Amino acid sequence: MMKFADLIEENLEELATLDSLDAGKLFSLGKAIDIPGVISCLRYYAGAADKIHGRTLKMSREFQAYTLLEPIGVVGSIIPWNFPSTMFFIKASPALAAGCTVVMKPAEQTPLSALYYAHLAKMAGVPDGVLNVITGFGPTAGAAISSHMDIDMVSFTGSTEVGREIMKAAATSNLKPVALELGGKSPLLIFDDADIDMASDLALLGVLYNKGEICVAGSRVFVQEGIYDEFVKKLVEKAKAWPIGDPFDPQVRQGPQIDKAQFDKILRYIEHGMREGATLLTGGKPAERQGYYIEPTIFTDVKEDMLIVKDEIFGPVMALMKFKTIEEAIKSANNTRYGLAAGIVTKSLDVANTVSRSIRAGTIWINCYFAFGDDCPFGGCKMSGFGKDHGSEGLHKYLHTKSVVTPIYNSPWL
Repeated sequence: MMKFADLIEENLEELATLDSLDAGKLFSLGKAIDIPGVISCLRYYAGAADKIHGRTLKMSREFQAYTLLEPIGVVGSIIPWNFPSTMFFIKASPALAAGCTVVMKPAEQTPLSALYYAHLAKMAGVPDGVLNVITGFGPTAGAAISSHMDIDMVSFTGSTEVGREIMKAAATSNLKPVALELGGKSPLLIFDDADIDMASDLALLGVLYNKGEICVAGSRVFVQEGIYDEFVKKLVEKAKAWPIGDPFDPQVRQGPQIDKAQFDKILRYIEHGMREGATLLTGGKPAERQGYYIEPTIFTDVKEDMLIVKDEIFGPVMALMKFKTIEEAIKSANNTRYGLAAGIVTKSLDVANTVSRSIRAGTIWINCYFAFGDDCPFGGCKMSGFGKDHGSEGLHKYLHTKSVVTPIYNSPWL
């Protein structure tokens, strides 16, 4: 695994280029964040591989016992197109460290870096059959992985709808366990005492990073009434100046959407928001350039039953709302079928503690956003799925606990 990480480091620019070509991701961020994150993830779990230990148990009866942590077996990993490299290693690194073999299916839109990783794995000395990359479409290759009797677990990141199908397939085959990291409609709560400049930067980052194609996008932004007007003014100014264009241009902050299907889907949601009566503050249309580019789009005067507030759009579209009290903010933040992440911007420790404990989500960011780490577990609740990636939790889901029990000498149970 360490050699594998070294080879990725040697080929960093090529791998960042492949993800930019496949997914329209910013090359600059691929070089600075995505691929270095892959290397870090591999090395983190490589360091954990020889530290997997069971426990000695003090039983209440006249037996001694201990537990063994064993590889769960063959892991089928199905990953999405928005972070091809990151997702590959979030799944593969802990599974390999646990001693499992992996069948990895990248999204059909973004297979190139996955195939390169398979090549580098072989160069690093990973034995044949340990890390396998299978390209193909979800209804065929993905369905085969989910229902195959010889696959012992499925780890999936993607949409809630596909997650349901994977659970059904797992249940009707060999009852294999599944770990699901699914959709989100994450709230960002900005309180009156917030630094407006920082808050507006976080709000834009939260919905425009990776052109909004990110499961934890802060697409529902709630701003307390005392700073609402000033916040809106600053937010719109920054959104209008947001540089869109060629993902290989280091000055650009937003590339094209992944494909025409996603491009059209986002535009349909924007049209639906306008039809339902939301006020369009900025954006709302394709950018004036060739390709699947969409302008940063901000709606206000939205109601919580509108589709642009309820559904995961997976694009650069923000729904902006005003609130009065902390209780109102918490209620609105939890008014979603998802529970992946949330953000809080405040200078008050009391507010931060109260709100972070009150929002039902897997990750809460206070005065930051997208703050991920190899050692910090990540995963959602409600219809955002279950199971954790990263940290020790991300390793232990690929392990099976076996109990070994022996009678104590001269035990009456012999």
